[in-house]
Amino acid sequence: MAATGEGAPPAPARIVILVDNGVNGDSRVQKTAKSAADAGWDVILLGRSPNGQPQSWQLGAAKVQLVRMPSPLKQRRHEFRRRWLTGPLAYPPTGVAAYRQQEVRAWQADLRVRRAALAGGGGSTLARQGLRAQELAAKVTRKWISFRHWQLTRGQTKRKTLSTPSDRAYTWLQLRLRGDRAWRKLEPQLWDYELAFGRTVDELKPDIIYANDFRMIGVGARAKIRAAAKGRTIKLIWDVHEYLPGVKPRADNARWMVANRAHEHEYARHADAVITVSERLAEFLKRDHHLPELPSVVLNTPHAADALGAATGDGPDIRTACGLGPDVPLVVYSGAAAAHRGMGVMVEALPRLPGVHVAFVVNAPTGPYLTSLKKRAAELGAADRLHVLPYVTPAEVVGFLSTATVGVIPIHHWLNHEIQLITKFFEYSHARLPIVVSDVETMAATVRQTGQGEVFRVNDVDEYVRAIEAVVADPQRYRKAYESMDLAAWTWEEQAKVQNGLYHRLAPQGRRPALPESGGLPVTDELTRL
Repeated sequence: MAATGEGAPPAPARIVILVDNGVNGDSRVQKTAKSAADAGWDVILLGRSPNGQPQSWQLGAAKVQLVRMPSPLKQRRHEFRRRWLTGPLAYPPTGVAAYRQQEVRAWQADLRVRRAALAGGGGSTLARQGLRAQELAAKVTRKWISFRHWQLTRGQTKRKTLSTPSDRAYTWLQLRLRGDRAWRKLEPQLWDYELAFGRTVDELKPDIIYANDFRMIGVGARAKIRAAAKGRTIKLIWDVHEYLPGVKPRADNARWMVANRAHEHEYARHADAVITVSERLAEFLKRDHHLPELPSVVLNTPHAADALGAATGDGPDIRTACGLGPDVPLVVYSGAAAAHRGMGVMVEALPRLPGVHVAFVVNAPTGPYLTSLKKRAAELGAADRLHVLPYVTPAEVVGFLSTATVGVIPIHHWLNHEIQLITKFFEYSHARLPIVVSDVETMAATVRQTGQGEVFRVNDVDEYVRAIEAVVADPQRYRKAYESMDLAAWTWEEQAKVQNGLYHRLAPQGRRPALPESGGLPVTDELTRL
């Protein structure tokens, strides 16, 4: 950005933060934007509108802008074509199959009414014979339509996972011919992000682009390349929240992972600085992408003020939300709801933990997975002890959770779960909750070292029950562990110092806001006195 007027000091460097979601619910991205703006930078956070309509609002001094992102490239070209070899009689994939099925059902419904009318009012022999002929014709037509629809769906099912011999051969050929550029053919939907975000990024003329995760690194790198062609310099920061080879594929097809890895590898070299969430992941990224230096680690920790709010009891709390008294054991899970998060073990254990209540604080309280868990609790006769609550704001999370008895992290063995302390681990810790965690490597080792909780074998109901009973029997024993822990290091103010240091290193001379005397963002020391 240029100076604001003649003789005025130059404006601070503009940081454009890119994320592939709707911002709400992404605490790391929100804290990144707000803390950068609080440090004096000109910050615009660009996200993807969840309802297809552009939106904007202020997040502290940062501006949030959601762009419209249609995704026509999500579908593959073969999904629009007929399969003449494997389904020569199939309907074309235009929706006509559903139309024809409904049409013949309507015809048969009409014939049933006419049959009922003839039965009640007599009718001639000729009319009855004519009706029987039409009923036979409708029956044959329905079978024919069903056969053509079966051929259509069989072909679609076979190609859905892109794992047929011809699909595998195509994937192999593209990787051999194009290398990292193969994603253009294997996962063309990635272009939808470029077409949605690219022009807006160019118009904003950022000095620094802060790209979150594997989809946005491409958008940021291409904007950097375009700017360089016009004589402008953009510095690119890449914040890697998850190790891509360790994530559960977002689409059920054999090309998703290889294509997204190729896309990430093509553009990773354009990053001027890389941030990630754990030291192990930093080592993986340096190795995989031949980075010149080890990425910086920024943990997704709560604000110090949020922990202070938990200590003072300000704001809503989970025990009140569940309508429970102070002596009722309350076990909480807070986070995204999905089967691989292991929440099912908490429900299965309810009959063996009499008097213990479970609360899920989740992103989709009425979604199909939570609905299935509530149904299972009812089958077990424990529906009255299962509470499902929506997310609260990031600033309220720690205080909200602090009145529970135990915080549970029952996640399954996925690589990203093994190599980091996840967000809810820090939230539970600042809420001073005893933590019961599955035996995923890093979190289990931390809990064993600090004594702040118990570890159970993933998805093992017997082990989970043992761990919960141990904590419920003496929660203060586990809470006492926090007295010797330096929770001030697990605050966002400390983590944001790393980010702010990178901004100062990368921003143009004369466009940097003044650093506090401490060399980073100010950090309260009140937390250590809680």
